[in-house]
Amino acid sequence: MSTKIPAGCRDERTGVAVVLTAGHCHESPVFATVFAQVPAEPPLTHAMMDKGYDSAGIREQLIVHDIVPVIPSKRNRREPLDYDQELYKLREKVERFFNNLKQFRRIATRYEKLSKTFLALIHLVAVWIIIK
Repeated sequence: MSTKIPAGCRDERTGVAVVLTAGHCHESPVFATVFAQVPAEPPLTHAMMDKGYDSAGIREQLIVHDIVPVIPSKRNRREPLDYDQELYKLREKVERFFNNLKQFRRIATRYEKLSKTFLALIHLVAVWIIIK
C-alpha cells in the first residue's frame, strides 16, 4: 500500500533520477536503475548514500566509475569501513529535495492510483522545483 521514491540528486533542487518501488522493497536492489538514469555530465566525484546502500556490490560499482562512495557502514558489518563524515553531511541536501517534493500534497499522500501517473507527477513537480 505504500511507495518508496529512490532518487539521485545533485542538490536540494535538482533531482536527476527518480524511480518508484513498493514500500516493502529494500533500496539496494534499485540502485542500478537509479544509477543508470543519472546523467554523465557533469561527472560525479562522490556519492553520498545512507546505510541502506552499504553493500560491497554498490561500492564496487561506484569505484569502477571513479566515484568515491560516502556510505556509513551498517552496524552488522564485520569490518566497518571508513567514510568522509564531513562529506556525508551533504546528504542532507537529498533530504531537502524530498522535503521540497513532499510540500505538494499529491506527492506526500499519493492520490494517484497508477504508478506511471504518480511518477509523471513526481517528474512534473521536480521540474517545478528546479524552475521555481
